[in-house]
Amino acid sequence: MPATPPGDAAVTDDFGLAGVPDAFQRLWTPHRLAYIKEGQDQVTSEQTCPFCRAPHRSDEESLIVHRGTHAFVLLNLFPYNAGHLLVCPYRHVPDYTDIDEAETAEIAALTQTAMRVLRKVSNPSGFNLGMNQGVTGGAGIAAHLHQHVVPRWGGDGNFLPIIAQTKAITQTLGDVRAQVAAAWPSAAGPAGSDA
Repeated sequence: MPATPPGDAAVTDDFGLAGVPDAFQRLWTPHRLAYIKEGQDQVTSEQTCPFCRAPHRSDEESLIVHRGTHAFVLLNLFPYNAGHLLVCPYRHVPDYTDIDEAETAEIAALTQTAMRVLRKVSNPSGFNLGMNQGVTGGAGIAAHLHQHVVPRWGGDGNFLPIIAQTKAITQTLGDVRAQVAAAWPSAAGPAGSDA
């Protein structure tokens, strides 16, 4: 049996399986409980904003793959697909019109680099890029602007997410973070910059 990747030990048993096999397939998502319990109401200030708190913790703990001057890139804790990244300004602003030229340029450059990195590590055939603005616009955390970079593959919109409203993610967040962070420097712009 292959060795368990680092970070997987907390979610697997001695046999490397999540639970005892039986006739049912289960998708374990205990990390979603905090969001399910509180949702949009949990972000009431910069002190309770996960995007404001993330840069103050380790990259591994916050799932950060790159830190820029005005913005940073981290994995989405609730990914649509493996490798779903978020590009966030450090400033706690809710709207795209609130960021300045330097932040706008860096968010754009980081988005381009994120696409190059994801092509290198997971070979997606397409991407969804976007910012959901405001609660009505579908933003999960409307108080802090963030750009989604979602890698897409043919068939990833099969019956499971469409009919069962369930998404199977094939890698742990820790493994994806390590792969993307390791590939970031070689995919960045000239001289390793993102600008």
